[in-house]
Amino acid sequence: MNDKKQKILLGALILIIAFTAVLFIFCMGVLIPDEIVNLFGPADPAMDNSSRILYSIKLYFNQGVLNTPVTSSGPNRIFVIEPGRTANEIVEDLVQAQLIKDPETFRNYLVYKGIDRQLQAGSYILDSKLTPVEIAELLYDTTPEDIVFSFLAGWRAEEIAALLPTSGTTISPEEFLDLIENPTQELTEIITPGLKFLEGYLFPGQYQILKSATALELVSQILNNFLSQLPEDYQSSLELSNLNLNQAVTLASIIEKESILPEEAPLIASVFINRLNAGMPLQSDPTVQYAIGYSEEQKSWWKNPLSSPDLTVISPYNTYLNNGLPPTPICNPGLVSIKAVLNPADTEYLFFRAACDGSGRHIFNILYEDHLKAECK
Repeated sequence: MNDKKQKILLGALILIIAFTAVLFIFCMGVLIPDEIVNLFGPADPAMDNSSRILYSIKLYFNQGVLNTPVTSSGPNRIFVIEPGRTANEIVEDLVQAQLIKDPETFRNYLVYKGIDRQLQAGSYILDSKLTPVEIAELLYDTTPEDIVFSFLAGWRAEEIAALLPTSGTTISPEEFLDLIENPTQELTEIITPGLKFLEGYLFPGQYQILKSATALELVSQILNNFLSQLPEDYQSSLELSNLNLNQAVTLASIIEKESILPEEAPLIASVFINRLNAGMPLQSDPTVQYAIGYSEEQKSWWKNPLSSPDLTVISPYNTYLNNGLPPTPICNPGLVSIKAVLNPADTEYLFFRAACDGSGRHIFNILYEDHLKAECK
């Protein structure tokens, strides 16, 4: 073969290689990214061109994985993304839940779409028949299946119920209050069999619930939280105080409404326990407020201040007229008040009243004459 023919063949070979290279670059840089856009939509606008091409290629060769569910049958599952979980941790959680099989391909899809930075904390109902792409889109949804329902210590059931219409749940105030006033056996057995009224056991805090949750499910979650908050030795503490659980919660509910400073709760508990032991009436204003109920004038469940006629209202909850504890709790106390009953201060105090300096403190006394002297002038 002469030199001329060799040069022609070499030139042809170079052209073939160059054409192949151009074709390869065109496929990798144009055709495949375009095909991925057709299959999965556009890439994250914040992604640079080289990254877009790289992830398009990765997805192109694994598109079957992304469009195939893990199983063709199976029940729906609740998948929870806790606040603060990273995209990598969420992907591993999905693998553990057997909702995806190929974490690397799924992660590549999240990065390509920019979803890895925008996954929403919350609870999601995921069908086992969903493809990885469908799962990713659901986790990117800005309206997860759950809500956070919260209320404060010291609220009565009616105040909690009033939050429900604007909470995002479908539970009505009437449904909720009916369960509190007429609890099912399933609910009472969470606390103690035979419990007739759930006021006092609605432990304050934040509850993450499904939007579709029923009143029964919400109240069950709240009651279980109450039980989990009790100290391990609470039964022995009750025995020492000669109180049963309902009596202790009732007293805690009064302390919740009487105390402002947490450090004073054990002192206030000691006053009421001393008065109970001495056969004296508790004479607690919040019990009268509970007996009066909603004040149309003040638009509040806790009328303040009370008038002299208010203190004579006929009710088993009026501790000015009746010795001992009211028949049920008057609100839903927090842990500070509950612990104050379980571990009251060791004092001989029988009286307390608000200090006159606006600090929220109370003045405690053993003798009634000293109690009178502490009255604000």
